Amino acid sequence: MTVTAPKVPLSAPGPQSAGLAACLARGEAVVLVTVAEARGSTPREVGACMAVGADWQTGTVGGGRLEHLGLETARRLLAEGGEPVRLDVPLGPAVGQCCGGHVVLTVERVDEAVLYRLRAAEATALAGQPWLMLFGAGHVGKAVARAMAPLPLRLVWVDSRASEFPPDPPVDADIRVATELPSQVALAPPGAGYLIMTHNHDLDFAITAEAVQRTDTAYVGLIGSHTKRQRFSRWYQAQGYDPNHLRRLICPIGAGLSGDKRPEVIAALTAAEVLTALLRRPPQTTVMMGDIYGAI
Repeated sequence: MTVTAPKVPLSAPGPQSAGLAACLARGEAVVLVTVAEARGSTPREVGACMAVGADWQTGTVGGGRLEHLGLETARRLLAEGGEPVRLDVPLGPAVGQCCGGHVVLTVERVDEAVLYRLRAAEATALAGQPWLMLFGAGHVGKAVARAMAPLPLRLVWVDSRASEFPPDPPVDADIRVATELPSQVALAPPGAGYLIMTHNHDLDFAITAEAVQRTDTAYVGLIGSHTKRQRFSRWYQAQGYDPNHLRRLICPIGAGLSGDKRPEVIAALTAAEVLTALLRRPPQTTVMMGDIYGAI
C-alpha cells in the first residue's frame, strides 16, 4: 500500500493526531486499523478507525469478529513488522457476523507519512463540521458544553463574562468573550445551530431574535418553559418582526424533557436534539478520527 502525503504543509496538528504523534515521539509503535470500504449493512462507516499499541487499543471498527481480525492483524504487524495489510471481510457466517455487508480494513504502522495523512484528513473533517453557537456559560451552559464536546460539531461557546468559563474547558471549544452577544449570531456559517441560555432574559431575547431571522439555520433553541416561549413570541411581534420566523424556534429545548431541571439531564436531551438537527445534511467528510481522541 502506498501512502501519499499532502504536498502542502499543514499547520499545527489537531488533538486527535497529536495523540498519535506523542506515541511516535516517545518511540512507541502504534498500528492504525481503518475502515477503508463499507458496502451494504455494516457496523461502522468508512473512516472509522482503531489505534492499537503493544498492550492497549482504543476506538472501534465495529466490534465482533471483524474487529478481532483487525486486532489480530495489528498485533502481528506490531510484533513482526512488514507492509500494510488489506483485509477483505464479508460479514456473514464465515466470520460469525450477520450484518450481511462487506468491509475492507487497512492495517498499517503509524509513521510520519501516515501521521501527515491523518492530519490532513483531520483538518478536512474539522472544516466540514457544523457549527453550534452556545450562548451562556452558567451551570446549564457548562453541562451542555461538556455534553457537546465529544460530538462531531464545532462548538463556539460565547459569554460576556470571562470568569464564568471553567478553567478546564473542552479542548476543542472555541471560547469567545464578547460584549455584544447578539452580533455574534451573524458570524456563523449557513447550517449552524444556536443554543441560547445566558444569565439574562432580555439578552436571551435579543440573541434569539437575531437567530430566528436567519433563514439558513439548522437549529435555534432557547432555554426555558412554554411560558417563556409565549413571552418571547409576544415581545418579538411587538418589535415588528415577522411572526413566521417563530416557526424556527425550539423552546423548551430537549425533546421529552418532562420537567426535569437537572443540568446534566437538560444537556443530554438537548445534545440529542441538536445533533439530530445538525447532522440531517449529508456529512462532508468520512474521517472519524474522533474515535481515538483522548485515549492514547
